[in-house]
Amino acid sequence: MSFKENRAVRYFYEAKEELGKVAWPSRKEAIRSTLTVIGVSIGIAVYLGALDYGFNVLLEKLVIK
Repeated sequence: MSFKENRAVRYFYEAKEELGKVAWPSRKEAIRSTLTVIGVSIGIAVYLGALDYGFNVLLEKLVIK
């Protein structure tokens, strides 16, 4: 069995070839996408936090009274 016939070696060799075909984003595009993801994540966290707080207040008023 030759070196390239080894399945593990062939896997990494082919993975390296495929990564060479990838159209990588520019630095500016990567930064913009990262900031978009962070912004959306923070927005969703604030929205869900507000819903949680509102439901908690509502539930406390219903249970205590």
